[in-house]
Amino acid sequence: MTTPDQFAGVRYLVDDVSAAIDFYTTHLGFTLHTDAAPAFADVVRGPLRLLLSGPASSGARATPQQTPAGRNRIHLIVNDLDTEIDRLRSAGVSFHSDMVAGPGGRQILLTDPAGNLIELFQPARTPAAITPARA
Repeated sequence: MTTPDQFAGVRYLVDDVSAAIDFYTTHLGFTLHTDAAPAFADVVRGPLRLLLSGPASSGARATPQQTPAGRNRIHLIVNDLDTEIDRLRSAGVSFHSDMVAGPGGRQILLTDPAGNLIELFQPARTPAAITPARA
């Protein structure tokens, strides 16, 4: 088991690794960590390491074909949801849902070029610092 201060990794299966790299680094503030396109890349944002696995990657080959994608998504906290929506719309990014509000805050869904869901979330109040769970 890794230590709690290491990256948390999430794997997304994508059709085009280069397009996914461009999307996440251009629009969502990720930094390219490893580029082994067309098979694989990983991008990093804070403690999240997002593994982008193309059709030729071992990660994609180990997964049975599933269509459509599941309802799981990465959850990115933003300070000003309205500003982010305007910025992304101006850049030509389309959204998968309307903005919804609830007791915990407001959110909207968008998709990457392969159709994987991303949730942008603005908490109703500033969240407390998250302390990793001890194993």
